[in-house]
Amino acid sequence: MAAATETIPTGEKKRTKPHREDLKPGENLCAFCTAKCCRYFALPIDTPTDWADFDYLRWYLLHDRATVFVEDECWYLLVHTRCKHLRDDHLCGIYETRPKICREYTTDKCEYEDDWVYDQYFEAAEQVEQYAEAVLGPRKGQSIRSPKPDPLKVLHLG
Repeated sequence: MAAATETIPTGEKKRTKPHREDLKPGENLCAFCTAKCCRYFALPIDTPTDWADFDYLRWYLLHDRATVFVEDECWYLLVHTRCKHLRDDHLCGIYETRPKICREYTTDKCEYEDDWVYDQYFEAAEQVEQYAEAVLGPRKGQSIRSPKPDPLKVLHLG
């Protein structure tokens, strides 16, 4: 099936994808997707409960292409990296011999829609530090906030 199209103000046709619920029997979401699921992997991680745990999260986020998210109260490390077998046409280059995790993956809850959101999403170590301070309170003797500046000295002119 060809993807739906719409006319944009320039008169050109823009490719749009059908809504999940509009697929006909036998059609697969993957035929209309850019293979979002092949452009990252996410691993469950322990829910942070103390400053040491949050320091690990901060360490993850100090690395390129890593984020952390929470979904349904589960925490995940997400690494934004493309599968080396993803072809330019968004299809799998090793489909017949793909790993078991790929074979078992379903589109039931995939991020086909563009409005996918997580319960919480952290992209920077500073975000984790702020969240930890909000949840745990300030570290003893430390804060992420800048120290209070010394009061200005009164200048004596004379």
